[in-house]
Amino acid sequence: MREKEIESYLRDRIRRIGGKAYKFVSPGNNGVPDRLVCLPGGHAVFVELKAPGKAPRPIQIHQIGMLKQLGFRVEVIDSKEQVDKFVLTLGGDAK
Repeated sequence: MREKEIESYLRDRIRRIGGKAYKFVSPGNNGVPDRLVCLPGGHAVFVELKAPGKAPRPIQIHQIGMLKQLGFRVEVIDSKEQVDKFVLTLGGDAK
């Protein structure tokens, strides 16, 4: 399975629970997470998506650490099953 498929699945699952999964790009800031998930009630979570079994690169680990230091939740997801578990933590349903 490719990262793009997992990203599309995440976007669709978040939409079903009333949220948005914006593609996040920040010119001049390499390694930022792929998606900014915005949820009802003003909640936001950054999500880094990877192909199955792949780990974040060092610059991505650095950016994730910076966001966490600022108090943001950041998730690294590499499968549709992990997307489903993530959605459950947000109060969504299993499918």
